Amino acid sequence: MKINTNAMVSITEANQNFSKVARLVDELGTAIILKNNVPRYLVIDFSQADADVNAQDDDVLTISKRLIEKNHAVYKALAK
Repeated sequence: MKINTNAMVSITEANQNFSKVARLVDELGTAIILKNNVPRYLVIDFSQADADVNAQDDDVLTISKRLIEKNHAVYKALAK
């Protein structure tokens, strides 16, 4: 994951000025909140989170289809 240093905010600043964090997300797509100078939290646009979940579901379906095709004979034997 590439981190845009312009999108980094300390946890103290995020606590005191969350609207700045929201603005960063609107402008850059993400904001990273630092805790003890270490990236700790990632804030993303909700629509992006939904897209990521759907992509993971697609991966699961692809893997499932591949496993079914690979083990087709075993599944047929078990179905008897």
